Formats: sequence, structure tokens, C-alpha cells
Amino acid sequence: MKGYGLALCSVMLVSLAQLLLRAGMLHFPGWQAIFDGELWQQPLPLILLFIGLSAYALSMLCWMLALRHLALNRLYPLLSISYVLVWLAAISLPMFDEPFRWSSLAGVGLIAAGLLCVSLPGRK
Repeated sequence: MKGYGLALCSVMLVSLAQLLLRAGMLHFPGWQAIFDGELWQQPLPLILLFIGLSAYALSMLCWMLALRHLALNRLYPLLSISYVLVWLAAISLPMFDEPFRWSSLAGVGLIAAGLLCVSLPGRK
């Protein structure tokens, strides 16, 4: 059970990291502002990027600890949950302004179906 908890923690952190990195890049200034030294005048993008990268690092730590407790073939399919979570957040949160597409929903449904197929116990 500990391995699954660590894996789910990793999935949540990597999903958060993706969203924070996207938010940071939406507010990141252009190259000219960076070269002119204006990057530090609005620190929000840098803060978001730093927190996002930190979430990635914590996610990797949780993943490595989860690998100590469970086999890779049981853990790896759980990573696909992050695709679903990021997609749901991206279309739900107005700050991202991501459009809903039926084809994306179909893809998310296929991911969920695949996760179920891999996770179901097999016959002996």
C-alpha cells in the first residue's frame, strides 16, 4: 500500500508541475525583455517555474521510493493518470484557456481503459 501511495503522490506532483510550468510560461516575457534585464521586474513567472521544477524533483523522489516497494510493471501504468489530471485541469481552469475537444476526451477515455486493462488482476 505504501508503494501505491508514493506513486499517487508522484502523479499528483508531476501533474501540478505541468500546470505550474504552463502558467509560468504563459506569463514569461519575451526574449528581448530577458536580454534587457526586465525579467526581474515581474518575478511571478520565475516563481511559478521554480515551484514547478521543485514539484518535478519531489515527484521523482516519490517515484524512486515507490520503486522500492512495488514492481515497475505495476507502477508504470499509474503515470498515465497524470495525463488525465492535467487535461482535466487545463480545460477546467479558466487561466489556461484550453479548448475542449471530443477527440481529446476520446483519447483520455482510451488512457483510462488501458489503465484498467493493465491494472486488473489476471487469471491464474
